[in-house]
Amino acid sequence: MKKKLMMIAVTCLAAVSVFAQEAGAAAVSGSPLKYMAAAAAVGIACIGGGMAVGKIGAAAMGAMSENAELSGKALPFVGLAEGICLWGFLVALLIIVM
Repeated sequence: MKKKLMMIAVTCLAAVSVFAQEAGAAAVSGSPLKYMAAAAAVGIACIGGGMAVGKIGAAAMGAMSENAELSGKALPFVGLAEGICLWGFLVALLIIVM
């Protein structure tokens, strides 16, 4: 799993570096590099958030199978993991706006 994730990260960085070389030294307001960076911010944050929600959800289901009253205690942790995706979106929005 870690090897696949590392290959995805290397591929994304290679694609960003290719676009950075094509864009040249002068950054224009509508530069494709800006949009690539925003897409990378959202994509990586959502992949990380999805992995976190998957692990938390599996642990919560295991805990609820032993004690049904624990369902309310697991919900805030899932919300915190989903917040990672929101932060990725906010970073992408700041990249595009600025």
